[in-house]
Amino acid sequence: MTAAYIVDARRTAGGKRGGALRDWHPADLGAAVLNALVDKSGIDPVAIEDVIVGCVSQIGEQSFHVGRNMVMASKLPDSVPAVTIDRQCGSSQQALHFAAQAVMSGTQDVVIAAGVESMTRVPMGTPVILPMQAGIGQGPWSKAILDRYGVTEFSQFTGAEMIAKQYDMTREELDTFALGSHRKAEAAIEADAFADEIVPLEVTDADGNRHHHTRDEGVRAGATMEGLASLKTLKPDGVITAGNASQICDGASGALIVSERALKEHGLTPLARIDNLTVTAGDPVVMLIEPIRATRRALERAGRVIDDIDLYEVNEAFAPVPLAWLRELEADPERLNVNGGAIALGHPLGASGTKLMATLVHALKARGKRFGLQTMCEGGGIANVTIIESLA
Repeated sequence: MTAAYIVDARRTAGGKRGGALRDWHPADLGAAVLNALVDKSGIDPVAIEDVIVGCVSQIGEQSFHVGRNMVMASKLPDSVPAVTIDRQCGSSQQALHFAAQAVMSGTQDVVIAAGVESMTRVPMGTPVILPMQAGIGQGPWSKAILDRYGVTEFSQFTGAEMIAKQYDMTREELDTFALGSHRKAEAAIEADAFADEIVPLEVTDADGNRHHHTRDEGVRAGATMEGLASLKTLKPDGVITAGNASQICDGASGALIVSERALKEHGLTPLARIDNLTVTAGDPVVMLIEPIRATRRALERAGRVIDDIDLYEVNEAFAPVPLAWLRELEADPERLNVNGGAIALGHPLGASGTKLMATLVHALKARGKRFGLQTMCEGGGIANVTIIESLA
């Protein structure tokens, strides 16, 4: 079986809801990343054999096959096919897995994995809310499903509260972690740590001035514990707030995945080699705890232990998720989300998988480190894990 390599990984800077990226159609947003991957790598776009795109809210401007629409909005030729997939928050991480598997199987040599989500233009929950408002159907879960699990709905907010309770996490502990995310992200921005991964986008500010958007909008410079403590919990007796949960975000991201043959044929230099691809599923009620089991399986299959991993990107959907992961894996917190995470930088749903990969590969390169691990909790109790070896 041939190896799969990451030649480049790029992302847009995150846009807050109604913020800098509000005027960007999702297809154009994703197309900007596709164009950047082609431009930066220098590959002939005709050589691209497929584009696999993750997107969660596939309705409205993200409907009718947003992956193909991204290709049509880009400089790629019509001969490049595309497919749009949904594995909830892990959609573009799964897109990367599918791309790598195509390369590793020898089926294809050059594939782009990408993701897009405009949470301003297609608000979270729209695919469920609109049909229900129109009186169409009963929602995504049949009575048989709800009866099986003894619930009236599946809620990630409830899952986060359940994890916090299971691990006796206090509100202060969660807010402390959230503050750390903002401070790390702020430091990374000041150090220009994201320069090699961000695709500049032309935007218009509130005063009508045009400029390039290159800075993640969600990072709260000068955030304090007092400010976080002032936020209301989502549930009266809970510990989850808007401050210790991921931010709604607009964005797109992508990675160019190729075979060794393509490296030689096109004169490409890889950033990393794919070391392991794992996906598991478990409890759909607690839902967000699955990255722990998935990571253990990935490490076992890769023949590694957690101490072998130099940097980890664990998606900060809610603060209890990476905190529980750290405890169970007995992992080093200094290696976790070293440039901040979704609490500060935002979580553009379907785009977050390859977004985190862009940050991970460039962080490994910048620090001269070897192995990186990325994992993501996903709706339905699923989790993806990707282990990479930096070659830069």
